[in-house]
Amino acid sequence: MLGPATSSLSSSVLVLNRNYLAIHIVNVRRAFTLLVRDLAEVIHVEDGQYFNHDFESWREVSMFKDAFGESGESEHEDWIQAVNFRIQVPRVIRLLWYDRLPKKNVRFNRRNIFARDKNRCQYCGQSFPTQELTLDHVKPRSQGGTACWENIVCCCIRCNVRKGGRTPAQAHMKLITEPVRPKRSPLLSIKLGNPKYESWKSFLDSAYWSVDLK
Repeated sequence: MLGPATSSLSSSVLVLNRNYLAIHIVNVRRAFTLLVRDLAEVIHVEDGQYFNHDFESWREVSMFKDAFGESGESEHEDWIQAVNFRIQVPRVIRLLWYDRLPKKNVRFNRRNIFARDKNRCQYCGQSFPTQELTLDHVKPRSQGGTACWENIVCCCIRCNVRKGGRTPAQAHMKLITEPVRPKRSPLLSIKLGNPKYESWKSFLDSAYWSVDLK
């Protein structure tokens, strides 16, 4: 159904459950699949108000905007070219038959650790591509250190070799930032720094939930 538009298809869509609680983030293709199958609806936020649209209603709104030259007014909007029409990429969708509550814990994995530390070595302070980074146990496993948020940091290979199986103090090295357990997904925080996802903030409460990114 959707034509090629690499930048638009790489966007993300926030998914709410039936009770308007954010539970997940999906790609554009998955979002439109849910909309076309009537499993979800678009939640459009405009001037502080929420508007609910099924797929056909959203398509009509998009066609109206496109016909009157409004499809390029905002640099933060994304559009997809279908066979016979253009349609705006929604930022938020709501599942119509799903009540499950959002997960409260941020997954402890390599991707989230790199995101928390912003791909920055926590010893030398330099930023590196992911493939040039590794993970370091602040307190080495040989000294009883465990794999947890508070004891794992992003580290460049050079600093990792220099530190070896020692603590930072033993290696005469200093941490840039003390590692902590994030209150919400670090990748989500990065997304929220992009103006195109401004409307997500209406549905986020970091005090009680976080989401996984796929």
